[in-house]
Amino acid sequence: MREIIQKNKSCETKYPILLVHGVFFRDSTRINYWGRIPKELEKNGAKIYYGNHQSADSVKKSGEEIAERIREITALTGAKKLNLIAHSKGGLDCRSAIARCEIASLVASLTTINTPHRGCAFADYLLKNVPEKIKNKIADTYNYTLKKLGDPNPNFLAAVQDLTEENCITFNNDISETSHTENIFCQSVGSKLIKATGGNFPLNLTYHLTKIFDGDNDGLVGENSFPFGEKYLFLLPLGKRGISHGDMVDMSRRNIDGFDVRKFYVELVSDLKARGF
Repeated sequence: MREIIQKNKSCETKYPILLVHGVFFRDSTRINYWGRIPKELEKNGAKIYYGNHQSADSVKKSGEEIAERIREITALTGAKKLNLIAHSKGGLDCRSAIARCEIASLVASLTTINTPHRGCAFADYLLKNVPEKIKNKIADTYNYTLKKLGDPNPNFLAAVQDLTEENCITFNNDISETSHTENIFCQSVGSKLIKATGGNFPLNLTYHLTKIFDGDNDGLVGENSFPFGEKYLFLLPLGKRGISHGDMVDMSRRNIDGFDVRKFYVELVSDLKARGF
């Protein structure tokens, strides 16, 4: 068990933090999805837990997994509520859990990081234009591989389909953007990638396609899709590179000019503490 030497208690929130990963990744003890962020938060007093849900499934199914995890953690720790911090599709999964799984009373706050709340228009384009045979081949290969890595029943196509603009409109209409979170503090964060070369593969490729359909983006999600909740922060870096979808979870484990991702999360969680969460 790794030893955490605390710097201070600026991130010692009233309720534990649950980090919820995005699509096509898993929580792993070897390679942390959130990079250097969790360790930095723990050094500053945070209690961190992980979603531990499958890498790919529909928003509804992933939401059910998240809801069960929330019940498990609150029962284990005795905490009355949790603070959810969710990246990418994880934000939609959390909203679904809150709206559909009767766990709203167990959630103090929801912070979504670069979540496509209104979908990704380029995903609609790809699903409509990539031949069915190729889509199924990619899906079958992915699902087979992730089963070998530990996912009980991954569903590549269900995950991708729920990220389309069309399905996100349906999702928002079905659950309403606010009714399911009336007593939960909700906020959202987005970022802008300025140069395609600033994003690691495949974001350096998807950036151009996303820009055609969604305008300014983080390499994957358009700016207009980010806002959710009563507080919204759009990050514009000082440097010429920008901040990608992956940078927001420290995927490359490197520092970026004008943006310290560890400092950002410490300030974010410190603010949750100041709000009484």
